Amino acid sequence: MLAFILSPIGKAVGGVLAAVALVAGFYAYGHHRGAASERQAILSRSVEALRERNATDEQIQGMDAVALCRALGGLPDECAGLDL
Repeated sequence: MLAFILSPIGKAVGGVLAAVALVAGFYAYGHHRGAASERQAILSRSVEALRERNATDEQIQGMDAVALCRALGGLPDECAGLDL
C-alpha cells in the first residue's frame, strides 16, 4: 500500500483527490455564504414590508367608511351610500 502511495500514479491520484476536496470545500463555503446572503435579503424585504404596512395602517385608521371607499377606488356614487 505504501509503495502505491509513493509511486507516480499514487501521487497523481492523491493530487486529484486533494484538488477535488479543495473544490468541494470552496463550493460548500460559497453555497453557505450565498444562502446566508439570501436569508439576509429576505429578512430585509420582510422588515420593509412590515414598515410599509404599519404606515398604511396608520394612514387608514382615521378614515371613515366613505373616505376608505374612495381611497380604495370606489366611485363617489358607490361610496355615498356608506355615509349613514
